[in-house]
Amino acid sequence: MQYKHIIWDWNGTLLDDRWLCVEAINETLSKRNMNTITDDEYLEIFCFPVKDYYEKLGFDFNKEPFSVSGTEFVDYYNSKFHEPRLQTGVKEALKSVLDAGLTQSILSAGKQEFLDQWIEYHELQNHFIRVLGIDNHYASGKTEIGRKWINELDHDPVDVLLIGDTIHDNDVAQAIGVDCILVDHGHVSRQRLVSTSTPVCSGLDSVVKMVLTSKN
Repeated sequence: MQYKHIIWDWNGTLLDDRWLCVEAINETLSKRNMNTITDDEYLEIFCFPVKDYYEKLGFDFNKEPFSVSGTEFVDYYNSKFHEPRLQTGVKEALKSVLDAGLTQSILSAGKQEFLDQWIEYHELQNHFIRVLGIDNHYASGKTEIGRKWINELDHDPVDVLLIGDTIHDNDVAQAIGVDCILVDHGHVSRQRLVSTSTPVCSGLDSVVKMVLTSKN
């Protein structure tokens, strides 16, 4: 028996934007004469809540509010908003899922207005029955939105699968009672993802094969 609905994460899972996140945080760090990070270092420390990630980087919120550095990051990221491309095989993967008769949605820690712009820019409007983002710049509230969405869906949680690229995505899946598959091309290293004991795939083609041929 296949799943009936797929919830996709956006940043990192479908959108290849890790490079821009590293570039943006390094710009924010450089302004404060703080040590910048490499791509590999980013993969090992990025986490949610994002405020905890900033603290790992050395930001002291007793000296400067998180809103200051957080807004600087967002402003830099938005200056290159349309530069990130889709991950390899996104449109093929989404089409395969639709052709198999499954419905799809997006649940993202990205701000709703930006998410809507991304979906339109990449011409993905017809692939999803809902596109759900948050109402703030700081990537908080994904679990609550997920709980509300799972209650609105016409499917039991056992028939729903969440696909993401972070440990937080796995946490969200557990919180809303659905299965999860993680991909290793996003914002968290494969080693950290594997530590969750959740299935980890390399490439969206592998994800689709798993989705369409098996059911936990």
